[in-house]
Parts: sequence; structure tokens; C-alpha cells
Amino acid sequence: MFAGDQNGLQGDPRLKAISEAIRVVPHFPKPGIMFQDITTLLLDHTAFKDTVDIFVDRYRDMGISVVAGVEARGFMFGPSIALAIGAKFVPLRKPRKLPGEVISESYVLEYGKDCLEMHVGAVQPGERALVIDDLVATGGTLSAAIRLLERAGAHVVECACVVGLREVKGQHGLNGKPLYILVEPRQQINCSAPSVNGVETCRHDDLILGASFSSPLNPTSKSD
Repeated sequence: MFAGDQNGLQGDPRLKAISEAIRVVPHFPKPGIMFQDITTLLLDHTAFKDTVDIFVDRYRDMGISVVAGVEARGFMFGPSIALAIGAKFVPLRKPRKLPGEVISESYVLEYGKDCLEMHVGAVQPGERALVIDDLVATGGTLSAAIRLLERAGAHVVECACVVGLREVKGQHGLNGKPLYILVEPRQQINCSAPSVNGVETCRHDDLILGASFSSPLNPTSKSD
């Protein structure tokens, strides 16, 4: 589900501003990738606050007690959301980053495997959880996060991302969990756009439909 498809958020100017605050960096970290750089969104106080506020408005009355952030960019939004809705923040980290006893869940990428870990005891059976990340492409990482939380006995209410494709190729792997996305990735760039706090940005006013990319460049930097 896209935020802009919701009653009350259709045509909301905050969504356009959030999209425009995200810098598009071509050919990073490798040729053919259109990197959706959310660090410029963090530099824009208004757009950053609007991003958090939209998530908070959605989740404040859902009885969520756990906000689980996926390393690393899920850490940038998850704690603020958790504080605002009265939930705890649980980091889901890459291997060997957590000092205590952990449970882990592997997932397959386009070229290899990766793993998420969570501290044992961070989540209690029956808790209602939200999974937050910055971007979703195919859903592999979110699927691993769901499995990890469910193994601890949590009920995953929803997954939420700032940027995502309208047709997430791996959505069938989310175990039927709903997916909430604010904006779609942008592909065309305009490097004459004004800078944000001195950082050059490449922007485009239109959002790109996930099923209609005409360029050989991929829209995101993730293969999950």
C-alpha cells in the first residue's frame, strides 16, 4: 500500500516534498544502479519530520509495542517512530554486531546470502511489531526480519519503508504481511536542482511507476 493511495493522503504535498528531498545518485555503488540516497532527506528538517509524522499517525493506535529497524538505514527512522508511539526500538543487525546471545535468520540476495540477527529476549511472545527500513526492492530483507520476529513469538503487524516499488517482486515472501510505502523511487535526474544544506542534489518532480522503468538502470541500490 502506498501512502498516496490512502484517503486523507491523496495529493498530500508532504509526499512530494519527501520524494524531492531524496537524492538520486547514478551508478552507485556500481554501474547500473540508481541509488536512492535518503541522507539528503535527513538534512531537510521539514521533510524528515513529515516522514516520521506520517508513519506515527498511521501506527500510534495499532497497539504496537516493538519497532524493529533493519540495519542500517532502518535505524534512522525507527527510534523516532518508536518514541512517538510509545514502543521500544529493536535493532536487527548484520552478523557479529550484537554483543549478547542472538538468534539469526539468513536470506538470499541476487548474488549470495546475508543474515540478520536479534538479541535473545529483545522481543517477548505476543508483542505486536512493526518492521521499518528505508527502501524495499524485492522484499528479501523484510521477509527475513518477519521470520526473525515470528521465531521470537512476536506478531508482525506491518512492514513500512520510505521508498519502494509499486510492485514489489518478493511481496509474496512477506508471509502475507502488509507493506506500507511512502514514495516510489525516482529515476530521471536533474542535477541543476538547488542544494540542501550545501549538499548537491539530483532530483525529478515526477515519481516513477515501479513497473514502467524504461532505462537499463536499476531504480535502487538493494537487491532485496
